[in-house]
Amino acid sequence: MNTPTLGKLTAAMLAAFALTACGGDNDSHNNQTPPAQDTGFQLQLLHFADMDGATGALQNVRPFSAVLAALRATHPDHTLVLSSGDNYIPGPRYFAANDDAMNAVPGVAVAGNGRADIAMLNAMGLQASAVGNHDLDGGTGEFATIIGAEGNYSGAGFPYLSANLDFSADANLSGLVQQNGQPLNSIPNGLAGYGTLEVAGERIGVIGASTPSLGNITSTGDITVRPGSGGVPALAAELQPAVDALTEDGIDKIILLAHMQTIGIEKELATLLEGVDIIVAGGSNTLLADDNDRLLEGDSAADDYPLSFTSAANEPVLVVNTDGDYKYVGRLVVEFDDNGVLITNRLDASVNGAYAADDAMASQLQGTVNSDVDTIATALEEVLAERDGNILGRTSVYLDGRRGQVRTQETNLGNLTADANLWTARQYDATVQISIKNGGGIRDDIGYFSYPPGSTSEDELEFYPPAANQSAGKEEGDISQFDLEGSLRFNNSLTIGDVTARELYQLLEHGVAKVEGSAGQFPQVAGLRFSFDPARPGLRSQANGDDMDQPGERVRSLAVVDDSGAVIDTVVQNGELQGDPNRTFRLVTLSFLATENASNGLGGDGYPFDFPVENRIDLEDEAVSGPNQATFAAPGTEQDALAEYLIASFDASSPYAEAETDTDQDLRIQNLADRNDTVLP
Repeated sequence: MNTPTLGKLTAAMLAAFALTACGGDNDSHNNQTPPAQDTGFQLQLLHFADMDGATGALQNVRPFSAVLAALRATHPDHTLVLSSGDNYIPGPRYFAANDDAMNAVPGVAVAGNGRADIAMLNAMGLQASAVGNHDLDGGTGEFATIIGAEGNYSGAGFPYLSANLDFSADANLSGLVQQNGQPLNSIPNGLAGYGTLEVAGERIGVIGASTPSLGNITSTGDITVRPGSGGVPALAAELQPAVDALTEDGIDKIILLAHMQTIGIEKELATLLEGVDIIVAGGSNTLLADDNDRLLEGDSAADDYPLSFTSAANEPVLVVNTDGDYKYVGRLVVEFDDNGVLITNRLDASVNGAYAADDAMASQLQGTVNSDVDTIATALEEVLAERDGNILGRTSVYLDGRRGQVRTQETNLGNLTADANLWTARQYDATVQISIKNGGGIRDDIGYFSYPPGSTSEDELEFYPPAANQSAGKEEGDISQFDLEGSLRFNNSLTIGDVTARELYQLLEHGVAKVEGSAGQFPQVAGLRFSFDPARPGLRSQANGDDMDQPGERVRSLAVVDDSGAVIDTVVQNGELQGDPNRTFRLVTLSFLATENASNGLGGDGYPFDFPVENRIDLEDEAVSGPNQATFAAPGTEQDALAEYLIASFDASSPYAEAETDTDQDLRIQNLADRNDTVLP
């Protein structure tokens, strides 16, 4: 996908395009002859989503603001700027916004978690956003403080939208709910299903939609998430009334901001809905791009930009998406005929696509960094630099927390944090044997990787421990507070409880049920070993958003082991439960996984935990009984657990040294597609 040019249009070409719009003859990429004169209505859509990286988004946001401004300037009166959700995530910059130093920063003014992210979006002119799962990770109360105004903090200068969420029963959010169908620029700080934005005298309908699995993957409080079952057709049935209401109001140009986590759902929605013209996907970080788009080093396009479909009304629908972390500005310039139908033969690949948000593109487009964004980002960087100097331990190897790894296989960072949770739990209860956490709770690596000169092959990537930060007093290999806050961004508290042998088996079946989809439920473990066969049927449950109930058959061997790795209890052999199915094991996990969601009775990420109340221990509620040398995170939380474990076990004289391995060498979690089963002696 890479080309030797900087990619897309020069500033002069952009200016020319602004004058000729879609009616000119610049059509060399689609080989179709445009109409001789302009017809209908032209719209430029600039879009993005998933700005939830630990450090990358903050590094990218300055050139992103410049590229966005330059593209907007080509069509100042015909442009919408929209997000399909996940505008922030609990992590370093999210929590840095709560530092007292941020009280002096314009746009923030009142320190609070996540507020700097919203202030930067306000400065860049975001007009509406879908509700993403990470927008709710802090709970509905914190979501309300982030989007609502307080004193000199203006809150979100745009509304959050989702037509399949009902916020009215949630005490934290009910006061922010606004009537559907209003002009969206009249309801900043608001929550609604849909509304309108005026562009050059035309009203454009904008609808939001959130994944129906929201209750399994974030903290939804008393929000009602619809549909409860029925898959994508049922979701389309929930959204169609919003489209119909806009159509009945005389609106014939409609955009759906859909945060579905997997772009396959947005693709299916395109064929099931009537009246939607453009779907902006979100949550999957899918990079769509043209052949002439210059992509950032190491990136490759998953598919073309835009994707074209035919609606249930036999009209064209376009689906667009870009990668997150402010890495790209998605740009779609379209023309509608007088009936509000997209004129697809006017799409121009030299204009539409993914614009790399780096200094080279900003310079090429003659874009200027937004000064407010620069001020806010600088303030955050100063807070984060102080935290990068709080050294907690040391590693001689790269700690793998990459999304595609921790959601599909055992990793060394998964092992390290699972070990830390087990070690910490034993400070409270020495009988704890097992640690299970979800891979989706690990949000970043600790360390970095790069391609050797002249290579773009993933097979040739080189991996390194954390880089030095001399200004903060950090040496190469040091692990800092900043690293932990980036990797374990949610900082869930730890919970101890009992599980039976049968329940343990079911928990791990759930953990590997969707490994082929890189689902966040994939486990990282300590105190046990197990093997699984991804070729066998995985567990499916209607309560977990699947279309049927079906027991899993993937876990083939499962053993509880001691600290030396010796088997002390065989739980599953040859896919069969062994011994008394009701014998119990003491286990530590994350409170997010162990706490039932009212909508489906399951824990976070759909885990079927059922800890008996009489012997459940929530560590964050307990008096401190273990080491307390790290004070930046609350005792009993996973950040504190890893910090204390590093301080106790891995300093400069004895750094962590277990290198990441390929799946054919993994021992705790053995994927039988890649290796033989050696779980049991």
